[in-house]
Amino acid sequence: MSEPHPAAGPVESAPPRWIDRALNTIERVGNQLPDPAALFLILLIVVWVVSALLAPMQFAEIDPRSGEPIRVINQLTGGAIATFLSKMVTTFTGFHPLGVVLVALLGVGVAEHTGFINASLKGLLSFTSAKLVTPMLILVAVVSHTAADAGYVLVIPLGGVIFYAAGRHPLAGIAAAFAGVSGGFSANFVPSSLDPLLSGLTQSAAQIIAPERLVNPLCNWFFTGASSLLIIALGWYLTDRVIEPRLRNVEIDGDVAEIPRMEELGSRERRGLWAGMATLVIGVLVLVLVSSPTGSPLRSPEGALTASTAPLMQSIVPLIFLLFLLPGTVYGYVAGTVESHRDIIKGMSKSMSTMGYYIVLAFFASLFIAAFGQSNIGALLALKGAGVLRALELPGQITIVGIILLTGFVNLLIGSASAKWALLAPIFVPMLMQLGLSPELTQAAYRVGDSTTNIITPLMPYFPLVVVYGQRYVRNTGIGTLVSLMIPFSVTFLVAWTLFLIGYWMLGIPLGLQAPYVYPS
Repeated sequence: MSEPHPAAGPVESAPPRWIDRALNTIERVGNQLPDPAALFLILLIVVWVVSALLAPMQFAEIDPRSGEPIRVINQLTGGAIATFLSKMVTTFTGFHPLGVVLVALLGVGVAEHTGFINASLKGLLSFTSAKLVTPMLILVAVVSHTAADAGYVLVIPLGGVIFYAAGRHPLAGIAAAFAGVSGGFSANFVPSSLDPLLSGLTQSAAQIIAPERLVNPLCNWFFTGASSLLIIALGWYLTDRVIEPRLRNVEIDGDVAEIPRMEELGSRERRGLWAGMATLVIGVLVLVLVSSPTGSPLRSPEGALTASTAPLMQSIVPLIFLLFLLPGTVYGYVAGTVESHRDIIKGMSKSMSTMGYYIVLAFFASLFIAAFGQSNIGALLALKGAGVLRALELPGQITIVGIILLTGFVNLLIGSASAKWALLAPIFVPMLMQLGLSPELTQAAYRVGDSTTNIITPLMPYFPLVVVYGQRYVRNTGIGTLVSLMIPFSVTFLVAWTLFLIGYWMLGIPLGLQAPYVYPS
């Protein structure tokens, strides 16, 4: 066992004893759960049994996706089991996070193996104040939303590397990055493909009441941009004053031999870094030049670059692969860490060898998530909750808070932001329009609830991957470890972000482009 890692960052204060005890209890209980892979298998069996029990029942709630009363689909019929078995392979191979992670890591593995990432971090930390490492990391995590799922495969693991290289506890870096990438999912200065995706669903829901009502894709842009400052400030405080003090005595016993420490760059490393960075800049410039023309093949049929249908947005993962592979290779040859193409292949192979456990997790997670979605159990719970909220007939501000809380709960069961909004928008948007509240405000409330509980649900597809990142440094990292680290972020974000939206509303600050607070405006 190695000695506890010395922390160079600001850990002057520790969380109150009762918080520390509560989080330690959560960690202890959570880590006594079965192995995550076995847990997903158990949950799969639970879904089968519950779906069989609920399938004969009739429910009054109308499924907005079909216009018919919702019903639970029995997953234990002969036909369902036959379909389950026949599609098992494609369910696994089609599991979205699996391909994203493996393809991106092929390029990242080369950049790490040749030393390009290590040299870049050394250079970065040489001129970055230790006090600003945390907010810088969270800022990068927030901006990573623009590139779809890039933050999960790049920023979160780099959070651990950056903190370790700076002499701080790597789990605190992973937690801070995870909070920015996933807990602050709807906070961003830069519009992403999610904006038009959600606004399209909001517009369709609004047109149930007002057929001519349009919703601007950037209707929440000002609010999400301002929310970025909130998330960065809260994440900074929680990481340095709550999370890192808790980790002061947590021993680092993982395989960290190749992770960089704060050392001077050698002359060959410096030359390789300049060559690698030049390659990266050239690659980005080529991408900008190719995508800039209005007739670029990287644009959507409507001419947009950030639309979900744009080839550029659909090529983010291959672009990550190339923009790490090429600079990493150039760095290796210039710095002398690579002698032949065999070293490049070795880097790819090494990165894949670390993913064995995650592949097993992904297999069982993909089967559970597919069965849970097909059973309609999550959709039924969402509609039941929405019905209760509507029946309460609460004032507008309290209803907005109720929508945030209900969305946060539903988010524990249904991972996809667009899938949840497709289910909830036809209920929430017309309901609040009848209360005099605009679709744009309802969408903003949904986005707050949708973000804040991502980081505490093991059902989130990337959650097991973050556990694997933690095990690189602390071998006994489990679901309980990660949940206990992320609960302070989740609760604080939920409360503060909700109050922020209410205050933003009371001050009358525009939510975004063409975004009134009231209906009709």
